[in-house]
Amino acid sequence: MTVVGIGADGWEGLPEGSRTALLDAQVLIGGPRQLDLLPPKCPGERIAWPSPLRPAVPGLIAAHTGRRIAVLASGDPMFYGIGRTLTEILGPDAVHVLPHPSAVSHACARLGWPLEDVDVVTLVGRPAARLAAALHHGRRVLVLSAGATTPDEVAALLRDRGFGPSPMRVLEQLGGPQERVGDPAPADHWSQPPGDPLNVVAVECRRAPDALRIGAAPGLPDAAYEHDGQLTKRHVRAAALAALAPAPGETLWDVGGGSGSIAVEWMRTHPTCRAVSVERDPVRAGRITRNAERLGVPGLRVVTGAAPAALAELPTPHAVFIGGGLTAPGLLDACWQALPVGGRLVANTVTLESEAVLADAHRRHGGELVRLAVAHAVPVGGFTGWRQAMPVTQWAVVKTVTPSPGADR
Repeated sequence: MTVVGIGADGWEGLPEGSRTALLDAQVLIGGPRQLDLLPPKCPGERIAWPSPLRPAVPGLIAAHTGRRIAVLASGDPMFYGIGRTLTEILGPDAVHVLPHPSAVSHACARLGWPLEDVDVVTLVGRPAARLAAALHHGRRVLVLSAGATTPDEVAALLRDRGFGPSPMRVLEQLGGPQERVGDPAPADHWSQPPGDPLNVVAVECRRAPDALRIGAAPGLPDAAYEHDGQLTKRHVRAAALAALAPAPGETLWDVGGGSGSIAVEWMRTHPTCRAVSVERDPVRAGRITRNAERLGVPGLRVVTGAAPAALAELPTPHAVFIGGGLTAPGLLDACWQALPVGGRLVANTVTLESEAVLADAHRRHGGELVRLAVAHAVPVGGFTGWRQAMPVTQWAVVKTVTPSPGADR
């Protein structure tokens, strides 16, 4: 199978190798827009992708076994394109990719933006809330649009997240004869009508002076979260995430989610990080979802239920954070047993009863047991004094061996 990248310039913009592959193909598969770019002299049978696409790929390919297949992709097939899906399903050795300049490359060329200094967020088939995680003052962001209305959605999100002053520009049909680069306008005053659905939105991030600053490191301001008091506070949260040590592609269980702050900031460390927040209170579970959307990680999965029963069908974690429910029978053991070797577990508590559970776990499994104490300066009459927050006991451990049956009981 050959995957051919094609741009808005269609057949005329293809190199000779890509043209040869398309002329030689007996089956041509792609989206209707890509197929319409091919001239009549391409003789292959034309098949439009069904929806949903991914589940249909194996059967569609199997139906044409033994025939020369060419798949059309928009721009670079391996950049948010069909090339990734095909190589994951069929294996890289079964797919030959012929790339084309991506819309991002074209956009950076038109704007004079160095490609390596630009953040890219795709909203194709994804919620607009994903953009929030990329908003940092002074950064440049290119948004891959889902359609003609995406620029309006981007403008609304920028205003809502305190980035209304950010200049926006829409670039349409990049690389094609109908290419258009729109004039910049701040999101606060965005009023341009919807244009071509094939567009990219360029954003130069400017935070409003009165907007809350949301940094890139764990330990976001407590004011960034909607909560009812069940929130791992900023300084303790930063310490917990340092011990959890998130890495790209890893999955976290956040047990006793509360407001979801640990799971949210785990996912904000890298776009490929995943998390499941388990919360038994439906009201708090809804609050976790809203916090995740507002802070740019709408992919956070929220499970409403009591642990350990609610853990049964979850994906294997690389790390587990327990923020509540330590005295529930079997919870700590269930989390420990779910971890693979090399997995990390961090548990916080402020009660003597749960502290006893952690002391016993520390005796059995090792790790590090610490007490975190934070005090804040507050007015005391006409002076200033320290107000001590409740100390937090934290157990952090890395699973280094697979225990034999019954060894941890």
